Amino acid sequence: MVNHMRTMIESGALKPGDQIPPERDFARQLNISRASLRAGIGYLGALGVLKIKHGVGTFVADGPPDFGRASLSFIGALHGFQSWQMFEARILLETGLAALAAERGKEEHHAALSEEVAEMFATIDKPSEYLVHDALFHRIVAQASGNPILAAIMETVTSSMYDKRRKTVERATDLRESAEMHRQIYRAVRARKPIEARKLMEQHLQMARTAQGMERPSRKKQSSVTEPSAARKAASARSSLAV
Repeated sequence: MVNHMRTMIESGALKPGDQIPPERDFARQLNISRASLRAGIGYLGALGVLKIKHGVGTFVADGPPDFGRASLSFIGALHGFQSWQMFEARILLETGLAALAAERGKEEHHAALSEEVAEMFATIDKPSEYLVHDALFHRIVAQASGNPILAAIMETVTSSMYDKRRKTVERATDLRESAEMHRQIYRAVRARKPIEARKLMEQHLQMARTAQGMERPSRKKQSSVTEPSAARKAASARSSLAV
């Protein structure tokens, strides 16, 4: 069933947003059992290729794919991913995305970024609502890059980041500085200044890393894995290169 779906998508027989036929008809069309069809739909749903809307139907995903958000969370729990490691990954990924967004972003992206910045300022005193617009801002920057592969990876990172941050965001003390940084990034993207957008995104993520660290309650026992000084030097070097 999975190979059939791949062929139909590649040939254009199924496009993003299309609803697949009813189960009985689709199983007959593919000449497979309904049990095999259900298993295939479940598998493709887990991959993010299909979106299952109970009571409505099953659709081909029409947004950027999610490369295993749950898998990333499980792997992180299994291998003990550290917060600084996530931010290091984000800095490498998102600074490049910001630069590409400044080069390739369209007016619709600029308008969407402007709207999210306005919403962030409007929800400064409502951390959980602010977080939604924060995540959407980063998602739009990724989409504005014009690279669907990078946007898909960023979608996974954003989802994982949101899941973790929503547990601590209510302890945020001042979100105004964060909102202002997002506004500066938006202005650099709109003005098509990739070097400035890259620099501002790294500055924002370094600040966010410090701020989010303060949101977590102190631990009696520190983690056995701490950020190596070499990583800090590398981060500093990247910052100077980005100027």
